[in-house]
Amino acid sequence: MTTEQPKFTTGPIFKHISVMTLTASVGLMAIFLVDLVDMIFISMLGKAELAAAVGYAGAVLFFTSSFGIGMSIAAGALVARALGVGDVEMARRRSATAMTFGVVIGAIFAGVVWLNVDGLMRLLGASGDTLALGAHYLRIIVPSMPFLMVGMIGGAILRAHGAARLAMMVTIYGGLMNAILDPILIFGLDLELTGAAIASVAARITMGVGALIPIYKHYGGLRRPTLFEMRMDSAAIFAIGMPAILTQVATPLGQAYVTRAMAAYGEEAVAGMAIVGRLTPVAFGTLFALSGAIGPIIGQNVGAGLKDRVHQAFWGGLAFSAMVAVLVSALLFGLRGPIVALFQADGITAEIVILFCGPLALAFYFNGVIFVSNAAFNNLGQPFLSTLVNWGRHTLGTIPFVILGGMWFGAKGVLIGQAFGGFVFAVLAVILVRRVISRDELKGHKLSPFQRQARLMRLFNFRR
Repeated sequence: MTTEQPKFTTGPIFKHISVMTLTASVGLMAIFLVDLVDMIFISMLGKAELAAAVGYAGAVLFFTSSFGIGMSIAAGALVARALGVGDVEMARRRSATAMTFGVVIGAIFAGVVWLNVDGLMRLLGASGDTLALGAHYLRIIVPSMPFLMVGMIGGAILRAHGAARLAMMVTIYGGLMNAILDPILIFGLDLELTGAAIASVAARITMGVGALIPIYKHYGGLRRPTLFEMRMDSAAIFAIGMPAILTQVATPLGQAYVTRAMAAYGEEAVAGMAIVGRLTPVAFGTLFALSGAIGPIIGQNVGAGLKDRVHQAFWGGLAFSAMVAVLVSALLFGLRGPIVALFQADGITAEIVILFCGPLALAFYFNGVIFVSNAAFNNLGQPFLSTLVNWGRHTLGTIPFVILGGMWFGAKGVLIGQAFGGFVFAVLAVILVRRVISRDELKGHKLSPFQRQARLMRLFNFRR
């Protein structure tokens, strides 16, 4: 068995969380910032239907990205746990099998979505020119999904090895490609929405290539897995991957309901929500990154049987989330005027943006709590609980609150209700994580299913 010293089983936990999260957030925000610039450029065109089209299309793209997020969670968790056990060869093999499954699933899913673009847009409430523009935008971007899967899974593999900077550069390369092409295609060639879509495709291809290069250069690459290895790993990959995918799918489905509810208040309200949708990941990119960054830290310590460090990692993640939420909310509140002017927003569009730059931003902390909790569930071998929490948050924690919020406060109430549901399920998530961490299985005196499978695989290879 080849061994490698697991990086996160020693040293200050909070330092690991901070370094991994901040480096990962730089890469994530590079992508999110380009999406925000897309929206700024589109707003500058002065066509409300274009901004609304991006809002509707964004909900569909969020849905497709959820499959990549789910598979990357599985890959990251399994590779990190293999490294925690000390088996580099297993980590390398599972990197290859997870990538293979991810690309195949991504291609199939992209085809299904591409064939049903119009129907999906109608379900969200789009119609007329807005529907046609959004569908055209999606038909260009959706076929590039396999490249996105490679980039996302590759980044997760790098983070599992503790290579936060290399994983960061994957998304930075994609962001730079998008940033360079956006003004050229949107304004220089006057392609408007088509140009923005082409730039996004180029960015996804760049991310895929950017992820593979360091994996091959520093971590042995991705060899072709055998059929036996695919069958052997499929159970472990999908045991985490399928619940993780179901968990992630809940978010865009909940957002789709919110989009449809907002559509009742007109294209200006949808445009305001679209702006908030682009502002949120830029402002809170650190919290989005935290969910992926803390997974390998928990995973390696679970693999090593270090229960106390698992506990420290979870609570450290919650403390880190609180710090970020307070600092970012204060910054947004101070900049609310310039932000409204930047997007040339007025009326209900401006009101929604101002609402986000106030109490709604502070309430995003509860989403951070859910992000950290879901990462803990996935790496503690309880992915079903992350599915339960996320689906609950985006159904019972969204629909009734959005309905009530809309009745009481109109378009702004839709977002207020959505935010309140996060508080309820954040509390539930923390309670469940505490119960899982307290179980005897983490004390190290029992073999986990993962460790039993690792021993079986090594025995098979020895006999061969």
